[in-house]
Order: sequence, then C-alpha cells, then structure tokens
Amino acid sequence: MRRFFTPGWLGLHALAIVLFVAFLGFGWWQFERAQSGNDRSWAYTFEWPIFACFVIVMWVKMIRDELNGDSAPRAPKVIEDPVEAKVKQEIIRRQEEEDPELAAYNRYLARLNAQAGRPD
Repeated sequence: MRRFFTPGWLGLHALAIVLFVAFLGFGWWQFERAQSGNDRSWAYTFEWPIFACFVIVMWVKMIRDELNGDSAPRAPKVIEDPVEAKVKQEIIRRQEEEDPELAAYNRYLARLNAQAGRPD
C-alpha cells in the first residue's frame, strides 16, 4: 500500500478528488440554472454527475491495474498463416533481386521492428 503514497499517486488522488468535487459542483450549478428557467441546463444537470462517476471509475481502475501489475496493455501476438509467410518471403526475394538498396533498407526496418518488440 505504500506505493499509493508516492508523489505521483498522491497527485492522482488529489486530481481525482478535485475533479469529482468540481463536476458535482458544476452539476449543482446547472441544476440551479435549470430551476431558474434555462431548459438547456437540464441535460447538463445529469451530465456532470455522470462525469464525476466516470472519474471515480477510472481512479478505481488505475488502482486495480497497479495492484494486479498491469502497467501497460500488451499487444496480442500475431499468428501468421504459413501460406501467407511464404508469399511474403517470395515478395521480399523478388524485391531484393530488383533493388538491392531497397532490400537493405527493408532489412534495416525489419531489424528495428524486431528490437522495438523486445522488452528492455
């Protein structure tokens, strides 16, 4: 539980509280305007408390993600069809025969892409 008392988390807690209170205050302000005859404010009267609930939902989700260790969403692995892989290899082979400079550049990009997928 100590991790939720770091400066970053304390800032997030404070931001959630400020936004929640502000959104409820905006809802109350719109309710008063609606009572005084501004018909458009009736929609905002219900909209602002929904925003306040959204802040709480996201705050709880962030805490749960931290507790579960989900720091970042993981991209699903792409499973390539063997036939598709052969077709790609044939296309690459033809491009390498036509333009060696382009082939070298493509190999460079493939290496960069492979390095980007590795966690450091």
